[in-house]
Amino acid sequence: MYKRQPLFGPQLITVEGVKMGVNYGTNKVRFPAPVPVGSRLRATATITAVDEVPGGVQVATAFTVEREGGDKPVCVAESVARYYL
Repeated sequence: MYKRQPLFGPQLITVEGVKMGVNYGTNKVRFPAPVPVGSRLRATATITAVDEVPGGVQVATAFTVEREGGDKPVCVAESVARYYL
């Protein structure tokens, strides 16, 4: 399931005007519900923090992935990226 976050990320957030972006890691990942085979998924993203780092910024983004017809999220993850100017 978490392998889907890189698929959803570029569809939800666009970053322009940077020389390089680096996947810096993940702070938290939870899987509150299973994903049955063939499920339709959708994701939302919220930028939760932007901090200056030498040469650029570090951005924390909270992703929530839901299953169509599900009553709770199937994945909640906080991803961290660095963008160098």
